[in-house]
Formats: sequence, structure tokens, C-alpha cells
Amino acid sequence: MPKRATHAEAVHAAIEAMGGTVAVARALVEGGRRVDLEGLDRDAAALCAAVMALAAEEAKALRPALEALLRQVDGLTAEVARH
Repeated sequence: MPKRATHAEAVHAAIEAMGGTVAVARALVEGGRRVDLEGLDRDAAALCAAVMALAAEEAKALRPALEALLRQVDGLTAEVARH
């Protein structure tokens, strides 16, 4: 029987997935396309709520992944501002 993911593992997977979404959005912007980021805002709010629901030690373990995601979002923000 496959191992069932813990809530913390699921949140980590969601962080990684959002990073992929941000990377695609940035590539589209760099290519001159317009992107609608409204859904990204909603997903970010849900992700923050999921992190807040974790035990402190589990949330702390996700800090590097969250910081990496923040850098990606900052890069997307800068790219949107350039276009």
C-alpha cells in the first residue's frame, strides 16, 4: 500500500506546484504575453492558510521552500513591471 502524504508534505507539494505556475507566468510575461494573476493571489492565500494550520516545527521546515517561492514571485513582479 502506498504511503499517504502528511499534511506538511501536501503543503510542500503545493508550494512546489505554485513555483511551477509562477515560472510559467514569468516565461509568458518575458515572451510579451499578458497574464491574469488573480488566481495566483487566491492560491497564495490558500497556501498561507495551509501553512498556518501546520504545527510550528512543520511550518518552520517549509521556510526554505517558501523563501524560494517568494524569490520567484518577486522575479515575476519585477518582470511584470518591466512590461
